[in-house]
Amino acid sequence: MRSLFLLFVTFPFLSSAALAQKKSSSPDAASLDSAIAEVYKSIGDVKLKVYRFNPEGHADSDKKPAVVFFFGGGWKNGDPKQFANQCAHLASRGMVAMTAEYRVSSKHQTKAIDCVEDAKSAIRWVRQNAAKLGVDPDRIAAGGGSAGGHLAACTGIVSGFEKSTEDTSVSSIPNALVLFNPALVLDNIEGEDPLPKDKLAELRDRIGTDPRKVSPYHHIKKGNPPSIIFHGRADTTVPFRTVEKFTEEMKTIGNRCELVGYEGKGHGFFNFGKDNNDGYRSSLSACDQFFVTLGYLKKEN
Repeated sequence: MRSLFLLFVTFPFLSSAALAQKKSSSPDAASLDSAIAEVYKSIGDVKLKVYRFNPEGHADSDKKPAVVFFFGGGWKNGDPKQFANQCAHLASRGMVAMTAEYRVSSKHQTKAIDCVEDAKSAIRWVRQNAAKLGVDPDRIAAGGGSAGGHLAACTGIVSGFEKSTEDTSVSSIPNALVLFNPALVLDNIEGEDPLPKDKLAELRDRIGTDPRKVSPYHHIKKGNPPSIIFHGRADTTVPFRTVEKFTEEMKTIGNRCELVGYEGKGHGFFNFGKDNNDGYRSSLSACDQFFVTLGYLKKEN
């Protein structure tokens, strides 16, 4: 059997620009300039922002469903504008859609565990400020791609890694997960070919702790948020087998988890501007329909 992990361990060095491969010059490309930028967390001189796209006619008194996206880039780099177009679409459909910054190693000399902490802080900030944002605190989804998908999954599944100075009585757990080619298996699985010891040690250094501690697969439990995963079957960065294993375990334990596989598609297929936007459109349509089934959005006529 080919190793479940051999290709995956290369993913932390890929940038979001590399995943997208090219920037779209389409006039339909969304910009963060049209979003409302707000600081959700400060660490020393570092101020982390969320960029918020509101539905038309949105009022602070509304209680709209919300989603927070986290960009990909291997915990090393990346840009929140990666999900600007998904945010613009979902806002047009009635959600408060946000894309968040978080610390990355190339700028802040951080480890993946710091990224996990920031993602949890972002979800908590939205819930804590729901009344001011016009958001329903019980309908907050987390989403992301690749490393950002890992962070979103951690907010919903992995305990701990909370910032101690925050009000942890306010939950950082989202109510749903929308994951795009996410990294969900960061340690060995019984019955699968093991990760070589040197690769596991390398991964531990990048993460900043035992990889199993932030490996969503290894923390699945009954009651995890309903989830949907969009993944290319030809992904050689995060192998399709890893999300199959995650989905199987979620379903076995009684959680809702849908896996949408895309034949012939590789890593980052969902990015706006790639492959004539085929993967972007199809994955966003499936994401939209998932929110319809949760009652977050109304079915389009």
